[in-house]
Amino acid sequence: MAVLREIIRNEVEKSGAISFARFMELALYCPVYGFYEQEPDNIGRRGHYYTSVSTGSLFGELLAFQFADWLAALPAAPKYQLVEAGVHDGRLAADILGWLTVWRPDLFERVEYWIVEPSARRREWQRKTLERFGTRVRWAESLEQDVRAVVGIIFSNEFLDSLPVRRFGWDAARRAWFEWGVAYRDGRFVWTRLQSTENAPRALFELPSEFLDALPDGYTVETCPMAERWWRAAAHALAAGRLVAIDYGLTADERFDPARTRGTVRAYRRHQVFEDVLADPGQQDITAHVDFAALQVVGEAVGLKTEGLVTQGQFLTRVAERALQSGIAWCNWSDAQKRQFKTLVHPNHLGRVFRVFIQARLP
Repeated sequence: MAVLREIIRNEVEKSGAISFARFMELALYCPVYGFYEQEPDNIGRRGHYYTSVSTGSLFGELLAFQFADWLAALPAAPKYQLVEAGVHDGRLAADILGWLTVWRPDLFERVEYWIVEPSARRREWQRKTLERFGTRVRWAESLEQDVRAVVGIIFSNEFLDSLPVRRFGWDAARRAWFEWGVAYRDGRFVWTRLQSTENAPRALFELPSEFLDALPDGYTVETCPMAERWWRAAAHALAAGRLVAIDYGLTADERFDPARTRGTVRAYRRHQVFEDVLADPGQQDITAHVDFAALQVVGEAVGLKTEGLVTQGQFLTRVAERALQSGIAWCNWSDAQKRQFKTLVHPNHLGRVFRVFIQARLP
């Protein structure tokens, strides 16, 4: 998109280079021109990539069943809160609330569904999708400022992977880390080394010497301070209940994979993966794997207990098993629903690539 390209180019040329985190922020979230601001249907068959939500309503219905169980186990409260971030057009919220209205109407009457959404444009998309639920749905521009004392569940689905990341590379000759930034040369955006690694994560500089000796020159990793800040804010907002992230990401042991020398940042356009994430800002999605180990440390530091990190396939299969054991008539799935379930849990589809990370603050 020419306008967004000029916006980024002007910012780059003022200082010679910008951090990749700033480039990613503008490419995805620039008002009007950012990738996530342009159209409500850039997900699914007609869009750029598939998500669990775009397979059909079953994903949200399975989450609703699990959420209902979790809420029922909490101490009695006048209201419970479901707080979702990264909502996009609101389809997941509609699937969750739709299930509750039919199968748990008693609980539906006690639930407040909060959507954390800073974008006015996306809030309009969401209101159109969710208008039938009336005042049951509420909006907050900021988790830190607008959401407090949650008794219930704060969750996200494919949200944290889209937050801007910093990229750090290893200079084997100098035995030092440097930060990758973005410059503009010969009519295109290019990678460049920034002059400073100010506020770089301390953990990178505390790696054992023998480990660093084995790293190839240019080995690249990402960090996401914004994800850590968001997780910390969510943990503080949670008075009782669970904090859940469904996303693709890495454990501490997986972060330095010898086969992944260029990090995990990728671009997606029309269901194809593109390595050149600097090309055509605003016209392709940009993501990076979530550092679940970092989130675990953040949550536990403010009193949350880690309940698990499992694949989406494992998580949803267990939910379905409990639903079947409960005898609920909802489990009489149609052939279309069975196909959805297979797509959601099969390791060759969405079952292995996505993980479910759960922390809790329980009485």
